[in-house]
Amino acid sequence: MATKFSIKTPSSFFLVLCLTVILLFSLSCFAADPDPLQDFCVADLNSKTKVNGYPCKPVSQVTSNDFFFSGLMNGASTANPFGLGLKSGNVQNFPGLNTLGIAVSRIDVAPGGIIPLHTHPRASEANFIMKGKVYFGFISTTDVLYSKVMKAKELFIVPRGLVHFAKNVGRRKAIVLAIFNSQLPGFSTLPNNFFASNPAIPNDILAKNFLVDEKVIAIIKSKFRNETK
Repeated sequence: MATKFSIKTPSSFFLVLCLTVILLFSLSCFAADPDPLQDFCVADLNSKTKVNGYPCKPVSQVTSNDFFFSGLMNGASTANPFGLGLKSGNVQNFPGLNTLGIAVSRIDVAPGGIIPLHTHPRASEANFIMKGKVYFGFISTTDVLYSKVMKAKELFIVPRGLVHFAKNVGRRKAIVLAIFNSQLPGFSTLPNNFFASNPAIPNDILAKNFLVDEKVIAIIKSKFRNETK
């Protein structure tokens, strides 16, 4: 009798996470960040030195805890206009990732919720559907949409820097693990970039880009101002 797959317990959650991470490490062509030059370089987040990444803590100060992270055990709240909860495991809260070229995020999406149009300027992305049914898509530089409805245990790849999005099309909350080939992939949300930048992009420029009246742009910007209060 076959045993059914389950992700209800923390141990099975991290089993899936570990297997996905191993998959990405096995793909040498997926590498983006430079190769490390030592066994490890735990980030010194308090250093004032500015480099492309973080300087290393002295080895004498490194502990086992630097290489373990429990920040993805529980999902973030989805009580927001997007219905999206994001927990990130990148070098800024998991210093042991420094120079290793990898980061992991947990994304919880409420029914009908979306991951808005965005890009990761420094990483390609593998999305493993842990729970639920999610419609994923990305757009190429030739304006071709590649998309599919994904279910639990399926994997979706987004090439580096391309605009992509997702929507929970199931009846229950969806959980996605997003694994990046960068310790700090960046997250550029297009709606915020366009309508909530500081200083603001002039309305006439946005109106010409979207082929609408400036009044439409003003209305959209007002909605973003209301959501950020």
